[in-house]
Amino acid sequence: MPEVGTYEVDLAIIGSGGGAFAAAIRATNLGQRVVMIERSTVGGTCVNTGCVPSKALLAAAEARHTTMDAARYPGITASTGPVDMPGLIAGKDALVEGMRAEKYVDLVGEYGWDLVTGEAVFTGTAEDPALEVTGADDARRQVRAAHYLVATGSTPIVPDIEGLEQVKYLTSTTAMELEEVPESLLIIGGGYVAMEQAQLFARLGSAVTMVVRSRLAAHEEPEVSRTLMGVFAEEGIRVIRRTTVSAVASDPDTGEVIATSTGPGGQETLRGARLMVAVGRRAVTDGLDLEAVGVDTGEHGEIVVDTRMGTSNRRVWAAGDVTGHPQYVYVASAHGVTAVENAFNHTGQEVDYTHLPRVTFTTPAVGAVGMTDKQARAAGIMCKCRVLPLEYVPRALVNRDTRGFIKIVAEANTGRILGITAVAKDAGELAAAGVYVVSAGMTVDQLATLWCPYLTMAEGLKIAAQSFRTDVSKLSCCAA
Repeated sequence: MPEVGTYEVDLAIIGSGGGAFAAAIRATNLGQRVVMIERSTVGGTCVNTGCVPSKALLAAAEARHTTMDAARYPGITASTGPVDMPGLIAGKDALVEGMRAEKYVDLVGEYGWDLVTGEAVFTGTAEDPALEVTGADDARRQVRAAHYLVATGSTPIVPDIEGLEQVKYLTSTTAMELEEVPESLLIIGGGYVAMEQAQLFARLGSAVTMVVRSRLAAHEEPEVSRTLMGVFAEEGIRVIRRTTVSAVASDPDTGEVIATSTGPGGQETLRGARLMVAVGRRAVTDGLDLEAVGVDTGEHGEIVVDTRMGTSNRRVWAAGDVTGHPQYVYVASAHGVTAVENAFNHTGQEVDYTHLPRVTFTTPAVGAVGMTDKQARAAGIMCKCRVLPLEYVPRALVNRDTRGFIKIVAEANTGRILGITAVAKDAGELAAAGVYVVSAGMTVDQLATLWCPYLTMAEGLKIAAQSFRTDVSKLSCCAA
């Protein structure tokens, strides 16, 4: 095979997503020579198949749903027709292509690092690692670097279900390329991806059934699951809890997917025009030959890293989903910068998830930061909690949508706020505000007496804090 030379650089990055770009920008600003290696499309999961396209489609589906639900506002009527799915997908694709160009591809030239297309595999030894990159034309390049960063991301998990490989199942990636709205859709999974996709397709017109092993949003407060169960029921989404799917097959006459499920009520046969698998994502490390250079991986293939993003090889670092850490693009970006700072500036910088916000973009949305009640008690912390229904938040009343709540978990003795969870419109913004509340070590008394503008959803945080010391049902709507 043809040889096309060797790259000698300070940092070689495998992958081109958020973590990779954050690392490349920081390293370039430090004056380091950088090469980035990408085997497919530049930009990684977030802009291509994750955050950007999914939230764009969710926003469109919400617009349609809001139109259909306009009667909740007295005096307003509206209607909508069938979904032009090809047009919807084309609009999503145009947005993705624009953001990919502006926020990723164009930056390569502006910062001046090299971008190489091809498959990378580690060669050499643990003491002297290198990379061999094979391009589409079978040309091979060797890359030698002072440091290496693996930022190859994750891919949807395909569970071990009998018959799954024989049906044309969807993942969250392929579902966003459909040319028509399925008449009915079975979804296996109950996490944030499954919930977002369920509501997306239900609002586009599909009859959606979710098969959930435990409960919706199993890692969040139980009130989240209960609230969303009610919301989904209102929107015609059937959720079957504490149930697993053991086998699937295609109906030879109708083409429908037939799923065999087992739950508390025994065995049940479910049918759907399409099947989506949304049970999580796994790290992409296949084919990298990490073992050859002494990089340890976990039981699910994820790269094992310390809090400084270092691996078992002092010259190899990792960032983002490939580490098995929380799968958010802002986490990946923090990983990338942390790895570069530690590799070249030896800062000892660490990643701390104590105040990490979490958002699920359903409607109403789920936003959380810090500990849940269960997590606080498991840590041996005596805590007290208050759950404020949205009927006590003036903004929710004005919106004519009081589905949801705001929950505060506080240390019993000091009143220090340990965690905040919200199910509400703009819950992501509440979680962002909660980051500052929790990281500052604020108490419920402090939060209860701070200024907050009236008729904002954030006012709900203040009212929730007030509920620790007063009956908020007896407050004037404008009372401090």
